[in-house]
Amino acid sequence: MSSLLRMGAIIGKEIRQLSRDRLTFGMIIGIPLLQILLFGYAINLDVRHLRAGVADQATTQLSRQLIADVEASQVVDIVARARTAGELEDMMRRGEITVGIVIPADFERRVREATRPAAQLLVDGSDPTVANIAMRLAQMRFELRKVGVERPSTVFEVRTYYNPERRSAVQIVPALIGVILTLTMVLFTSVAVVRERERGNLELLITTPIRNLELMIGKIIPYIVIGLIQVTIILLVGWYLFDVPVRGSVVDLYQGSLLFIAASLSLGLMLSTFAKTQFQAMQLAFLAFLPQLLLSGFMFPFDGMPPLAQRIGRLLPLTHFIAIVRGVVLRGAALEELMPNVRALGIFFLITMTLATLRFRKRLD
Repeated sequence: MSSLLRMGAIIGKEIRQLSRDRLTFGMIIGIPLLQILLFGYAINLDVRHLRAGVADQATTQLSRQLIADVEASQVVDIVARARTAGELEDMMRRGEITVGIVIPADFERRVREATRPAAQLLVDGSDPTVANIAMRLAQMRFELRKVGVERPSTVFEVRTYYNPERRSAVQIVPALIGVILTLTMVLFTSVAVVRERERGNLELLITTPIRNLELMIGKIIPYIVIGLIQVTIILLVGWYLFDVPVRGSVVDLYQGSLLFIAASLSLGLMLSTFAKTQFQAMQLAFLAFLPQLLLSGFMFPFDGMPPLAQRIGRLLPLTHFIAIVRGVVLRGAALEELMPNVRALGIFFLITMTLATLRFRKRLD
């Protein structure tokens, strides 16, 4: 009986301690809720509504019917119009579309003769999942009705860009730069301020004339160098072992990486201002990492997520960096062509750094 009483006392103590630790107690409930919502609602393996552009050079009733039938399949959503296949290729390089539909001027004659494909499907192969889904669209048979023409027809010839072999490593290795940087940068800096407090170094900082912003910037600069070293290691290993080339400018890639590293470090600093212990800081870093991993387009095609999940994903820095790194490395895009993602990272950095600076108080709590 005495043994049970002693264990009961320990159990009561642990429960009281957890109830006082609001952050840990909240994560006991928050992490399972976050995971079930992300996996149950946001993650959709039946990908539909890929962003597509159309170059209808025929502009006939039959070509318009094909476009309507393609949209009715719900595999793609027509979000852009172009005049030529070259314009669609430019949109694809900038990441504005993942599928392009080219309907040539002699479309009706091709349909009647059925000796060659009647239209062309341009596919962004940098994501093999998207390429496989687009191939499924190409294999569909559409009823094309016109005077003298009424037969089921497989109309599309497929051209796969950037990764015609559809190798998974080509998709995964560049995006891994962002995943690894997110995990390490946020984790490193999330414990930075807390570590100063636990080791007593915060008392020394109080006696110095250093300002909050100077302290924040001083803490992230060494980790920026570490982050750039990690980028170099991943690029070299990806090129040497997995034959993943860098088709765009290396300078553009490092500029985009520098901005993303700064954004991730500022997020870690902001999280550190909410934690009282290093363990709490690591918990918050994990909580921030999970949505970025699942909602950024790294594991699942971004276009296939529900609209709400996409809106949340666009608030996360990893989403925009994956668009930048795949654009530069795989599609050969210039950083200027990816400015919406660059601006989003810059705004995220300014907001999180401002919040971290305002929340930090150069004094002991």
